[in-house]
Amino acid sequence: MLIAGYAQAQVKFGPKVGLNLSTMTLKVSGIGIDPKTVVGFNAGFVSEITLKGNFVLQPGVMFSKKGSKYSVESYDLSIFPGFFEIPVNAMYKFDLSTVKLILFAGPYFAFGVGGTYKTPDGSDAINYGSGEDKDLKSFDLGANLGAGLEIKNFQISAQYGFGLTNLSPVETNDAEMKVRVIGISLAYLFGGK
Repeated sequence: MLIAGYAQAQVKFGPKVGLNLSTMTLKVSGIGIDPKTVVGFNAGFVSEITLKGNFVLQPGVMFSKKGSKYSVESYDLSIFPGFFEIPVNAMYKFDLSTVKLILFAGPYFAFGVGGTYKTPDGSDAINYGSGEDKDLKSFDLGANLGAGLEIKNFQISAQYGFGLTNLSPVETNDAEMKVRVIGISLAYLFGGK
């Protein structure tokens, strides 16, 4: 009972929502196409497990809307994929009297679900997979770096996420597409001390 009580006091959980400012870098035949930032959102749940002192682990399950816009000569293209993400951030908290400064970093695993792309000819649903008839690969692995403040049960944070996986569905012409996201989020955590 004492161990269960101690473990319960060391775990927090709660909702997290925020804003994404994202781009998706795009290169074809070694030539980069300048991406324009799009606004999306992130929403889900995180938990916080105290490992030792001010060092905690913060895994979560999030839905994140990302994307980018491109313009090549007079041809405009926009892509807005949605991803289910599993971030696993290691976090350290510095006590500053009534607030805590938090620094964190860690990997994320993302799976493409839904989303649309738009061309001058109209819009359609994103088709995930590999090959000429697909729009994006469905799996992304990346990393997050961030900082924030904790005031009582609230956490406000800013993070930079960068995809490490090439999301281009074709490998011809050295095609490469990777996600870059600046996120600003607010979480409310229940439980713990």
